[in-house]
Amino acid sequence: MSAFPDDFVWGVATASYQIEGAVDEDGRGESIWDRFSQTPGKILTGETGDVACDHYHRWREDIELINELGVDAYRFSIAWPRVMPDGVGELNQAGLDFYDRLVDGLLDAGITPYPTLYHWDLPQPLEEEGGWLNRNTAEAFADYSQAVVDRLGDRVERWMTLNEPWCSALLGYSAGHHAPGLTGTENGLTAAHHLLLAHGLAVPRIQDAGCDVGIVLNMDFMQPASAHPADHAAADLEDEKFGRWFLDPVSGRGYPEEAVADYGWDMAVVREGDLDVIAAPIDHVGLNYYAIRIIRSDLISETERTEVVPAPAEYTEMGWVVAPQGIVPLLERLRDYGYEQIYITESGAAYPDEPDERGYVDDQARISYLDRHFDAVAEAIDRGVGVKGYFVWSLMDNFEWGFGYSKRFGLARVDYETLERIPKASYGWYRDYIRSVQR
Repeated sequence: MSAFPDDFVWGVATASYQIEGAVDEDGRGESIWDRFSQTPGKILTGETGDVACDHYHRWREDIELINELGVDAYRFSIAWPRVMPDGVGELNQAGLDFYDRLVDGLLDAGITPYPTLYHWDLPQPLEEEGGWLNRNTAEAFADYSQAVVDRLGDRVERWMTLNEPWCSALLGYSAGHHAPGLTGTENGLTAAHHLLLAHGLAVPRIQDAGCDVGIVLNMDFMQPASAHPADHAAADLEDEKFGRWFLDPVSGRGYPEEAVADYGWDMAVVREGDLDVIAAPIDHVGLNYYAIRIIRSDLISETERTEVVPAPAEYTEMGWVVAPQGIVPLLERLRDYGYEQIYITESGAAYPDEPDERGYVDDQARISYLDRHFDAVAEAIDRGVGVKGYFVWSLMDNFEWGFGYSKRFGLARVDYETLERIPKASYGWYRDYIRSVQR
Protein backbone atom coordinates (compact mmCIF):
# COMPACT_ATOMS: atom_id res chain seq x y z
CA MET A 1 0.00 0.00 0.00
CA SER A 2 1.41 3.40 -0.96
CA ALA A 3 1.75 5.98 1.77
CA PHE A 4 -0.72 8.88 1.81
CA PRO A 5 0.67 12.35 2.59
CA ASP A 6 0.79 13.26 6.28
CA ASP A 7 -1.76 16.03 5.73
CA PHE A 8 -4.21 13.82 3.79
CA VAL A 9 -7.77 14.41 4.99
CA TRP A 10 -9.90 11.38 5.87
CA GLY A 11 -13.59 12.05 6.23
CA VAL A 12 -17.19 10.99 5.87
CA ALA A 13 -20.06 12.70 4.07
CA THR A 14 -23.82 13.23 4.35
CA ALA A 15 -26.45 15.60 2.91
CA SER A 16 -29.13 17.66 4.62
CA TYR A 17 -32.37 16.23 3.19
CA GLN A 18 -31.07 12.69 3.47
CA ILE A 19 -30.43 12.82 7.21
CA GLU A 20 -31.86 15.88 8.95
CA GLY A 21 -35.62 15.30 9.12
CA ALA A 22 -37.47 18.02 11.11
CA VAL A 23 -38.84 19.35 7.83
CA ASP A 24 -41.40 21.64 9.47
CA GLU A 25 -39.58 22.67 12.65
CA ASP A 26 -38.06 25.96 13.75
CA GLY A 27 -39.09 27.91 10.69
CA ARG A 28 -37.74 25.63 7.97
CA GLY A 29 -39.49 26.14 4.65
CA GLU A 30 -40.61 23.53 2.15
CA SER A 31 -38.06 22.17 -0.33
CA ILE A 32 -38.60 20.62 -3.74
CA TRP A 33 -37.71 17.25 -2.22
CA ASP A 34 -40.44 17.61 0.40
CA ARG A 35 -42.96 18.21 -2.36
CA PHE A 36 -41.54 15.52 -4.65
CA SER A 37 -41.28 12.78 -2.02
CA GLN A 38 -44.81 13.46 -0.81
CA THR A 39 -46.18 13.06 -4.33
CA PRO A 40 -47.53 9.51 -4.82
CA GLY A 41 -45.46 7.37 -7.15
CA LYS A 42 -42.30 9.46 -7.09
CA ILE A 43 -40.34 7.46 -4.50
CA LEU A 44 -39.85 3.73 -5.05
CA THR A 45 -40.92 2.83 -1.53
CA GLY A 46 -43.40 5.67 -1.01
CA GLU A 47 -41.26 7.14 1.78
CA THR A 48 -40.20 10.72 2.53
CA GLY A 49 -37.37 12.53 4.29
CA ASP A 50 -39.73 13.96 6.91
CA VAL A 51 -37.83 12.19 9.70
CA ALA A 52 -34.91 10.60 7.83
CA CYS A 53 -32.18 9.92 10.43
CA ASP A 54 -33.44 12.72 12.72
CA HIS A 55 -30.00 14.30 12.61
CA TYR A 56 -31.56 17.68 13.43
CA HIS A 57 -32.20 16.42 16.95
CA ARG A 58 -29.40 13.84 17.18
CA TRP A 59 -26.49 15.88 15.83
CA ARG A 60 -24.54 15.61 19.08
CA GLU A 61 -24.81 11.83 18.92
CA ASP A 62 -23.70 11.94 15.29
CA ILE A 63 -20.68 14.08 16.08
CA GLU A 64 -19.66 11.47 18.62
CA LEU A 65 -20.11 8.77 15.97
CA ILE A 66 -17.80 10.74 13.66
CA ASN A 67 -15.33 11.39 16.45
CA GLU A 68 -15.08 7.73 17.43
CA LEU A 69 -14.44 6.87 13.79
CA GLY A 70 -11.23 8.90 13.98
CA VAL A 71 -11.69 10.90 10.78
CA ASP A 72 -10.30 14.39 10.31
CA ALA A 73 -13.29 15.99 8.61
CA TYR A 74 -17.02 15.88 8.01
CA ARG A 75 -18.67 16.93 4.77
CA PHE A 76 -22.32 17.92 5.17
CA SER A 77 -24.70 20.25 3.37
CA ILE A 78 -26.65 23.31 4.40
CA ALA A 79 -30.40 23.16 3.78
CA TRP A 80 -31.27 26.34 1.89
CA PRO A 81 -34.95 26.25 3.05
CA ARG A 82 -33.86 25.91 6.67
CA VAL A 83 -31.77 29.07 6.41
CA MET A 84 -33.90 31.10 3.97
CA PRO A 85 -37.39 29.55 3.82
CA ASP A 86 -38.57 31.52 0.79
CA GLY A 87 -35.24 31.16 -1.00
CA VAL A 88 -34.81 34.95 -0.91
CA GLY A 89 -35.24 37.69 1.63
CA GLU A 90 -35.49 37.16 5.34
CA LEU A 91 -33.13 34.75 7.06
CA ASN A 92 -34.38 32.14 9.50
CA GLN A 93 -32.12 32.67 12.48
CA ALA A 94 -33.15 29.37 14.07
CA GLY A 95 -31.92 27.56 10.97
CA LEU A 96 -28.61 29.37 11.01
CA ASP A 97 -28.33 28.65 14.72
CA PHE A 98 -28.55 24.92 14.01
CA TYR A 99 -25.56 25.01 11.67
CA ASP A 100 -23.76 27.33 14.05
CA ARG A 101 -24.09 24.72 16.81
CA LEU A 102 -23.11 21.93 14.43
CA VAL A 103 -19.94 23.70 13.31
CA ASP A 104 -18.94 24.54 16.88
CA GLY A 105 -19.61 20.97 17.97
CA LEU A 106 -17.45 19.59 15.18
CA LEU A 107 -14.60 21.97 15.96
CA ASP A 108 -14.80 21.17 19.66
CA ALA A 109 -14.36 17.50 18.73
CA GLY A 110 -11.37 18.28 16.51
CA ILE A 111 -13.29 17.60 13.28
CA THR A 112 -12.94 20.04 10.37
CA PRO A 113 -16.27 21.01 8.76
CA TYR A 114 -16.53 20.91 4.95
CA PRO A 115 -19.97 22.33 4.11
CA THR A 116 -21.70 22.15 0.74
CA LEU A 117 -24.14 24.98 0.10
CA TYR A 118 -26.48 23.13 -2.27
CA HIS A 119 -27.22 19.41 -2.22
CA TRP A 120 -30.46 19.50 -4.22
CA ASP A 121 -33.00 20.81 -1.67
CA LEU A 122 -34.13 23.99 -3.45
CA PRO A 123 -36.76 26.06 -1.57
CA GLN A 124 -40.16 25.27 -3.07
CA PRO A 125 -41.16 28.96 -3.42
CA LEU A 126 -38.25 29.42 -5.85
CA GLU A 127 -39.40 26.38 -7.82
CA GLU A 128 -42.82 27.96 -8.15
CA GLU A 129 -41.06 30.89 -9.83
CA GLY A 130 -39.37 28.51 -12.27
CA GLY A 131 -36.64 27.02 -10.11
CA TRP A 132 -33.41 26.41 -11.99
CA LEU A 133 -35.19 27.28 -15.23
CA ASN A 134 -35.31 30.86 -13.94
CA ARG A 135 -32.08 32.84 -14.14
CA ASN A 136 -33.05 34.72 -10.97
CA THR A 137 -32.47 31.53 -8.97
CA ALA A 138 -28.75 31.85 -9.68
CA GLU A 139 -28.70 35.33 -8.15
CA ALA A 140 -30.74 34.07 -5.19
CA PHE A 141 -28.19 31.31 -4.62
CA ALA A 142 -25.35 33.82 -4.49
CA ASP A 143 -27.23 35.89 -1.89
CA TYR A 144 -28.01 32.79 0.18
CA SER A 145 -24.40 31.63 -0.03
CA GLN A 146 -23.09 34.95 1.18
CA ALA A 147 -25.53 34.96 4.11
CA VAL A 148 -24.37 31.51 5.24
CA VAL A 149 -20.68 32.32 4.81
CA ASP A 150 -21.12 35.61 6.66
CA ARG A 151 -22.40 33.61 9.63
CA LEU A 152 -20.04 30.62 9.55
CA GLY A 153 -17.02 31.75 7.56
CA ASP A 154 -15.08 32.84 10.65
CA ARG A 155 -14.79 29.14 11.56
CA VAL A 156 -15.22 27.31 8.25
CA GLU A 157 -12.31 27.65 5.83
CA ARG A 158 -13.34 25.46 2.87
CA TRP A 159 -16.69 25.49 1.10
CA MET A 160 -18.32 23.70 -1.82
CA THR A 161 -20.99 25.49 -3.85
CA LEU A 162 -22.96 22.75 -5.62
CA ASN A 163 -23.09 18.99 -5.29
CA GLU A 164 -23.42 17.08 -8.57
CA PRO A 165 -25.18 19.69 -10.72
CA TRP A 166 -25.60 16.98 -13.36
CA CYS A 167 -28.08 15.24 -11.07
CA SER A 168 -29.90 18.46 -10.17
CA ALA A 169 -30.28 19.43 -13.82
CA LEU A 170 -30.53 16.27 -15.87
CA LEU A 171 -32.26 13.97 -13.36
CA GLY A 172 -34.45 16.73 -11.93
CA TYR A 173 -35.39 18.81 -14.96
CA SER A 174 -34.81 16.50 -17.92
CA ALA A 175 -35.43 12.87 -16.89
CA GLY A 176 -37.94 13.52 -14.12
CA HIS A 177 -36.36 11.00 -11.74
CA HIS A 178 -35.45 13.61 -9.10
CA ALA A 179 -37.17 16.69 -7.77
CA PRO A 180 -38.86 18.68 -9.15
CA GLY A 181 -39.67 15.89 -11.62
CA LEU A 182 -39.70 17.84 -14.89
CA THR A 183 -38.81 16.37 -18.28
CA GLY A 184 -37.33 17.60 -21.53
CA THR A 185 -33.78 18.00 -22.78
CA GLU A 186 -34.06 21.78 -23.12
CA ASN A 187 -35.22 22.05 -19.51
CA GLY A 188 -32.21 20.05 -18.33
CA LEU A 189 -29.71 22.13 -20.29
CA THR A 190 -31.26 25.40 -19.12
CA ALA A 191 -31.18 24.23 -15.51
CA ALA A 192 -27.57 23.12 -15.91
CA HIS A 193 -26.52 26.54 -17.18
CA HIS A 194 -28.25 28.38 -14.37
CA LEU A 195 -26.73 26.04 -11.78
CA LEU A 196 -23.27 26.76 -13.18
CA LEU A 197 -24.06 30.46 -13.22
CA ALA A 198 -25.11 30.23 -9.57
CA HIS A 199 -21.77 28.62 -8.76
CA GLY A 200 -19.84 31.32 -10.60
CA LEU A 201 -21.75 34.14 -8.94
CA ALA A 202 -21.17 32.69 -5.48
CA VAL A 203 -17.44 32.01 -5.85
CA PRO A 204 -16.12 35.60 -5.49
CA ARG A 205 -18.49 36.33 -2.62
CA ILE A 206 -17.17 33.35 -0.67
CA GLN A 207 -13.56 34.22 -1.49
CA ASP A 208 -14.12 37.85 -0.49
CA ALA A 209 -15.04 36.50 2.95
CA GLY A 210 -11.54 35.01 3.17
CA CYS A 211 -12.63 31.42 2.50
CA ASP A 212 -11.63 28.79 -0.06
CA VAL A 213 -14.30 27.49 -2.40
CA GLY A 214 -14.80 24.70 -4.92
CA ILE A 215 -17.51 22.65 -6.60
CA VAL A 216 -18.39 18.94 -6.41
CA LEU A 217 -18.78 17.13 -9.74
CA ASN A 218 -19.79 13.53 -10.31
CA MET A 219 -17.92 11.73 -13.06
CA ASP A 220 -17.96 8.16 -14.28
CA PHE A 221 -15.16 6.74 -16.38
CA MET A 222 -16.59 6.03 -19.84
CA GLN A 223 -15.13 2.71 -21.03
CA PRO A 224 -15.53 1.93 -24.75
CA ALA A 225 -17.08 -1.51 -25.17
CA SER A 226 -14.51 -2.48 -27.80
CA ALA A 227 -11.52 -1.18 -29.75
CA HIS A 228 -13.79 -0.14 -32.61
CA PRO A 229 -13.47 3.60 -33.34
CA ALA A 230 -17.23 4.04 -33.15
CA ASP A 231 -17.26 2.78 -29.55
CA HIS A 232 -14.45 5.17 -28.67
CA ALA A 233 -16.31 8.06 -30.28
CA ALA A 234 -19.50 7.13 -28.41
CA ALA A 235 -17.59 6.98 -25.10
CA ASP A 236 -16.00 10.37 -25.76
CA LEU A 237 -19.37 11.91 -26.53
CA GLU A 238 -20.96 10.46 -23.39
CA ASP A 239 -18.02 11.80 -21.39
CA GLU A 240 -18.66 15.29 -22.79
CA LYS A 241 -22.37 15.09 -21.94
CA PHE A 242 -21.76 13.86 -18.39
CA GLY A 243 -18.67 14.97 -16.49
CA ARG A 244 -17.18 17.44 -18.95
CA TRP A 245 -20.49 19.27 -19.47
CA PHE A 246 -19.84 20.85 -16.07
CA LEU A 247 -16.07 20.52 -15.67
CA ASP A 248 -15.19 22.30 -18.90
CA PRO A 249 -17.18 25.52 -18.29
CA VAL A 250 -15.98 25.73 -14.67
CA SER A 251 -12.42 25.34 -15.98
CA GLY A 252 -12.75 28.12 -18.55
CA ARG A 253 -13.14 25.86 -21.59
CA GLY A 254 -16.79 26.54 -22.35
CA TYR A 255 -19.33 23.85 -23.15
CA PRO A 256 -17.96 20.81 -25.06
CA GLU A 257 -18.65 21.45 -28.73
CA GLU A 258 -19.53 17.92 -29.83
CA ALA A 259 -22.01 17.54 -26.99
CA VAL A 260 -23.61 20.89 -27.82
CA ALA A 261 -24.02 19.74 -31.41
CA ASP A 262 -25.40 16.34 -30.39
CA TYR A 263 -27.97 17.97 -28.12
CA GLY A 264 -28.85 20.47 -30.86
CA TRP A 265 -28.67 23.13 -28.16
CA ASP A 266 -29.04 26.71 -29.40
CA MET A 267 -27.47 28.12 -26.20
CA ALA A 268 -30.05 30.93 -26.16
CA VAL A 269 -29.93 31.11 -22.34
CA VAL A 270 -26.18 31.77 -22.37
CA ARG A 271 -25.76 35.53 -22.17
CA GLU A 272 -22.65 37.55 -22.91
CA GLY A 273 -20.25 37.22 -20.00
CA ASP A 274 -21.89 34.13 -18.49
CA LEU A 275 -19.02 31.80 -19.33
CA ASP A 276 -16.56 34.20 -17.72
CA VAL A 277 -18.65 34.22 -14.55
CA ILE A 278 -18.87 30.43 -14.51
CA ALA A 279 -15.10 30.16 -14.95
CA ALA A 280 -14.31 32.18 -11.81
CA PRO A 281 -11.09 30.61 -10.45
CA ILE A 282 -11.73 28.15 -7.63
CA ASP A 283 -9.43 26.88 -4.91
CA HIS A 284 -10.23 23.17 -5.05
CA VAL A 285 -12.48 20.68 -6.78
CA GLY A 286 -14.43 17.70 -5.48
CA LEU A 287 -14.90 14.45 -7.40
CA ASN A 288 -17.75 12.07 -6.60
CA TYR A 289 -16.86 8.69 -8.05
CA TYR A 290 -18.88 5.47 -7.95
CA ALA A 291 -18.50 3.47 -11.16
CA ILE A 292 -17.46 3.08 -14.76
CA ARG A 293 -19.94 2.93 -17.61
CA ILE A 294 -19.36 0.68 -20.60
CA ILE A 295 -20.38 2.56 -23.73
CA ARG A 296 -21.47 0.78 -26.91
CA SER A 297 -22.11 2.64 -30.13
CA ASP A 298 -25.37 1.89 -31.89
CA LEU A 299 -23.57 2.41 -35.22
CA ILE A 300 -21.88 -1.00 -35.24
CA SER A 301 -23.15 -4.51 -34.78
CA GLU A 302 -21.94 -6.86 -32.06
CA THR A 303 -20.20 -9.04 -34.66
CA GLU A 304 -18.06 -6.10 -35.84
CA ARG A 305 -16.57 -5.46 -32.42
CA THR A 306 -12.97 -6.32 -31.66
CA GLU A 307 -11.35 -6.77 -28.27
CA VAL A 308 -14.68 -6.52 -26.52
CA VAL A 309 -14.41 -5.45 -22.90
CA PRO A 310 -15.13 -8.42 -20.60
CA ALA A 311 -18.47 -8.31 -18.87
CA PRO A 312 -18.15 -6.68 -15.43
CA ALA A 313 -17.94 -9.26 -12.67
CA GLU A 314 -19.06 -7.14 -9.76
CA TYR A 315 -21.88 -4.70 -9.15
CA THR A 316 -23.19 -2.81 -6.14
CA GLU A 317 -26.85 -3.04 -5.15
CA MET A 318 -27.43 0.11 -7.22
CA GLY A 319 -26.39 -1.87 -10.31
CA TRP A 320 -23.18 0.14 -10.64
CA VAL A 321 -20.00 -1.53 -11.88
CA VAL A 322 -17.30 -1.81 -9.22
CA ALA A 323 -14.17 -0.51 -10.95
CA PRO A 324 -11.66 1.19 -8.63
CA GLN A 325 -9.15 1.83 -11.41
CA GLY A 326 -11.63 4.08 -13.19
CA ILE A 327 -10.93 6.82 -10.67
CA VAL A 328 -7.27 7.15 -11.69
CA PRO A 329 -7.75 8.63 -15.20
CA LEU A 330 -10.43 10.97 -13.86
CA LEU A 331 -8.08 12.26 -11.20
CA GLU A 332 -5.34 12.63 -13.78
CA ARG A 333 -7.73 14.64 -15.94
CA LEU A 334 -8.40 17.05 -13.07
CA ARG A 335 -4.66 17.44 -12.61
CA ASP A 336 -4.23 18.09 -16.32
CA TYR A 337 -6.97 20.74 -16.15
CA GLY A 338 -4.77 22.55 -13.63
CA TYR A 339 -6.33 21.56 -10.31
CA GLU A 340 -3.76 21.14 -7.57
CA GLN A 341 -6.20 20.51 -4.71
CA ILE A 342 -8.59 17.65 -5.42
CA TYR A 343 -10.86 15.92 -2.93
CA ILE A 344 -12.75 12.66 -3.33
CA THR A 345 -15.91 14.18 -1.88
CA GLU A 346 -17.99 11.00 -2.23
CA SER A 347 -17.23 7.38 -2.90
CA GLY A 348 -18.91 4.36 -1.41
CA ALA A 349 -21.31 1.53 -2.11
CA ALA A 350 -24.78 0.21 -1.34
CA TYR A 351 -25.00 -3.49 -0.59
CA PRO A 352 -27.87 -5.68 0.67
CA ASP A 353 -26.74 -5.43 4.30
CA GLU A 354 -28.00 -8.28 6.48
CA PRO A 355 -28.03 -7.40 10.19
CA ASP A 356 -27.71 -10.05 12.88
CA GLU A 357 -29.98 -10.20 15.91
CA ARG A 358 -28.10 -7.25 17.45
CA GLY A 359 -28.41 -5.14 14.30
CA TYR A 360 -24.72 -5.56 13.44
CA VAL A 361 -23.77 -5.82 9.77
CA ASP A 362 -20.64 -7.69 8.70
CA ASP A 363 -20.29 -5.83 5.40
CA GLN A 364 -17.16 -7.38 3.93
CA ALA A 365 -18.17 -6.34 0.40
CA ARG A 366 -18.11 -2.68 1.42
CA ILE A 367 -14.74 -3.12 3.10
CA SER A 368 -13.34 -4.65 -0.07
CA TYR A 369 -14.80 -1.82 -2.13
CA LEU A 370 -13.22 0.88 0.04
CA ASP A 371 -9.87 -0.89 0.32
CA ARG A 372 -9.52 -1.13 -3.45
CA HIS A 373 -10.62 2.45 -4.03
CA PHE A 374 -8.16 3.75 -1.43
CA ASP A 375 -5.40 1.86 -3.25
CA ALA A 376 -6.46 3.42 -6.55
CA VAL A 377 -6.34 6.91 -5.05
CA ALA A 378 -2.89 6.16 -3.62
CA GLU A 379 -1.80 5.17 -7.13
CA ALA A 380 -3.05 8.49 -8.50
CA ILE A 381 -1.08 10.32 -5.80
CA ASP A 382 2.02 8.35 -6.78
CA ARG A 383 1.44 9.57 -10.35
CA GLY A 384 1.58 13.16 -9.21
CA VAL A 385 -2.10 14.00 -8.71
CA GLY A 386 -2.77 16.41 -5.84
CA VAL A 387 -5.47 14.43 -4.05
CA LYS A 388 -5.90 16.06 -0.65
CA GLY A 389 -8.64 14.00 0.95
CA TYR A 390 -11.24 11.23 0.74
CA PHE A 391 -14.77 11.45 2.14
CA VAL A 392 -16.55 8.09 2.34
CA TRP A 393 -20.22 8.09 1.41
CA SER A 394 -21.80 7.77 3.82
CA LEU A 395 -21.49 8.14 7.57
CA MET A 396 -24.77 6.29 8.02
CA ASP A 397 -27.68 4.81 6.08
CA ASN A 398 -30.11 7.50 4.96
CA PHE A 399 -32.86 8.56 2.57
CA GLU A 400 -31.50 7.52 -0.82
CA TRP A 401 -33.57 9.92 -2.93
CA GLY A 402 -35.86 8.12 -5.38
CA PHE A 403 -35.06 4.77 -3.73
CA GLY A 404 -36.29 5.88 -0.30
CA TYR A 405 -34.74 3.84 2.48
CA SER A 406 -34.27 0.72 0.37
CA LYS A 407 -30.55 1.29 -0.36
CA ARG A 408 -27.95 1.48 2.39
CA PHE A 409 -24.58 3.18 1.88
CA GLY A 410 -23.68 3.79 5.52
CA LEU A 411 -20.68 2.85 7.63
CA ALA A 412 -23.25 2.77 10.41
CA ARG A 413 -26.61 1.03 10.10
CA VAL A 414 -29.68 3.05 10.99
CA ASP A 415 -32.59 1.15 12.50
CA TYR A 416 -35.39 3.25 11.03
CA GLU A 417 -37.84 2.19 13.73
CA THR A 418 -35.67 3.24 16.67
CA LEU A 419 -33.22 5.51 14.78
CA GLU A 420 -30.35 3.81 16.59
CA ARG A 421 -26.98 4.07 14.82
CA ILE A 422 -25.14 0.74 14.84
CA PRO A 423 -21.57 0.76 13.46
CA LYS A 424 -21.00 -1.87 10.78
CA ALA A 425 -17.82 -3.88 10.26
CA SER A 426 -16.77 -1.27 7.67
CA TYR A 427 -16.90 1.45 10.33
CA GLY A 428 -14.34 -0.37 12.46
CA TRP A 429 -12.26 -1.27 9.41
CA TYR A 430 -12.15 2.38 8.26
CA ARG A 431 -11.15 3.53 11.74
CA ASP A 432 -8.29 1.02 11.81
CA TYR A 433 -7.24 1.87 8.25
CA ILE A 434 -6.89 5.56 9.09
CA ARG A 435 -4.76 4.68 12.11
CA SER A 436 -2.53 2.44 9.99
CA VAL A 437 -1.77 5.11 7.38
CA GLN A 438 -1.27 7.89 9.93
CA ARG A 439 1.48 6.08 11.84
